[in-house]
Amino acid sequence: MARYTGPTTKIARKFGSPIYGADKAYEKKNYPPGQHGLAKKRKKVSEYGTQLTEKQKLKYTYGLLERQFRNLFEKASRMKGRKGDNLLQLLESRLDNVVFRLGIAPSRAAARQLVGHRHIVLNGKVCNIPSVILKEGDTVGVREKSKSLEVIQETCGGSRSSRFSWIEWDSSTLSGKFLNRPERADIPEVVNEQLIVELYSK
Repeated sequence: MARYTGPTTKIARKFGSPIYGADKAYEKKNYPPGQHGLAKKRKKVSEYGTQLTEKQKLKYTYGLLERQFRNLFEKASRMKGRKGDNLLQLLESRLDNVVFRLGIAPSRAAARQLVGHRHIVLNGKVCNIPSVILKEGDTVGVREKSKSLEVIQETCGGSRSSRFSWIEWDSSTLSGKFLNRPERADIPEVVNEQLIVELYSK
């Protein structure tokens, strides 16, 4: 199945969490979509159902396909440390996510589009692969030819500092630096990664 490109509010309502950020439509109707959204006929959810929901929520949050997500989990499993923490760190280290975290794009989907359309440079070279995993010290910026684009000016205009401790932003050059992989406590996404580990461990 291809990447989901439909209404984001519908997905947020499905999981009961604003996974795509502030959303007025979600705040107005923060219950599952459909005729029986408020009724919640199936009150009891199985253990597998809970684990699957958590996995789907994280997958949609970062905009990954099933195979991409599974491959990333397998990579996290081969790393030292907790699998769940490793998975989140790898997700946060993706180029499209870093472009979003730096504030170059208003959403991860928009960040993916900027990368795909060759508006982003990685370590001084144009990179159009959103799934690239960044390493400590890598620099991410806007391509010189793209700095005058209206969409870039809207998101990057004015001086500001990064809200996240693992990245550094320079407004004068419209570029940022990936300092290190974040600790779990620093990642703002509300997800129980341990349920995902249990799901894939079956």
